[in-house]
Amino acid sequence: MWMRGGTSKGGYFLAGDLPTGRAERDAFLLGVMGSPDRRQIDGLGGADPLTSKVAVVRRSQRPGVDVDYLFLQVFVDRPQVSDAQNCGNLLAGVGPFAIERGLVAARDPETEVRIYLENTGQAAVASVQTPGGVVRYQGDAQLDGVPGSGSPIPVVFSGTAGSSCGALLPTGHSVDEVAGVPATCIDNGMPVVIVRASALGVRGDEPREVLDEDSTLKARVEAIRRAAGPLMGLGDVRDQPVPKMALISAPSRGGVLSTRTFIPHRCHASIGVFAAVTVATAATLPGSVASQLARLPPGRRKQMSIEHPAGATRVQVETDSEGGFLSAALVLTARKLFDGVVFGR
Repeated sequence: MWMRGGTSKGGYFLAGDLPTGRAERDAFLLGVMGSPDRRQIDGLGGADPLTSKVAVVRRSQRPGVDVDYLFLQVFVDRPQVSDAQNCGNLLAGVGPFAIERGLVAARDPETEVRIYLENTGQAAVASVQTPGGVVRYQGDAQLDGVPGSGSPIPVVFSGTAGSSCGALLPTGHSVDEVAGVPATCIDNGMPVVIVRASALGVRGDEPREVLDEDSTLKARVEAIRRAAGPLMGLGDVRDQPVPKMALISAPSRGGVLSTRTFIPHRCHASIGVFAAVTVATAATLPGSVASQLARLPPGRRKQMSIEHPAGATRVQVETDSEGGFLSAALVLTARKLFDGVVFGR
């Protein structure tokens, strides 16, 4: 099934329908997407990392969990498939897909789908509107970066802190000097290196295309990313999609922060779900690079708007009485685009 999930798009497969061996599975998915080729002309990929993604879903054997979800990033211009990260955008479609495929029984008017994220061992609960036991995709919820509107899918996350790096602040510090630049290395569902855009000589509100064409900036961003990898316990990240890089600046549209994220070598058209959660969390941490620029709302339950090139992603962050992270939630949308048979090479 081909679906849009959040601000991404990709193929959703039942685990049992894919080859069992990893090499065979990856070769098949590369053929499905048409990689490696910058245009992906010989496959269904959209010539962009945001449209070259795969969700693998199976009925879970874990107590209290409905389905297991494995995210795979199919690279566009090289023959590589990575499971090194989550994708919170495709996660939006996992609940509807699981109901459509009969892995979860639909309830009227709403069905909760409890999801285990295999990439990092996190948990999420997605609430899908199912009036009359049928998934509803139409609705009034709007998502910046997606035209039109759709049925709201609230997703609540837990167990995200340190999911890939073992700790929320894997270096043990709220700020480190990385490749000569002050940075906050943080992992709350996605390993992210946060730096001020001004420290790299840009404003931080430039269009995506302008930043993608700045070869000097991109080389500097990549140097910082590679230096941060070992500090975050990720080792040599030369050929890995994590950590992501987030260039932040003061908000200009009433949000908490403005962001430009790299995933990792191209500027994101918006921002990844877990990257947004991680940046929002960093904004609440005293002394972090993000907290120095953030305009935080009051209270323990904060509705935080993270600005990005396509608009903003809204994250609800709840903290304890001492300001420690407890949970994060977002409202996403998804849409079924195609259901049928796809062929590898």
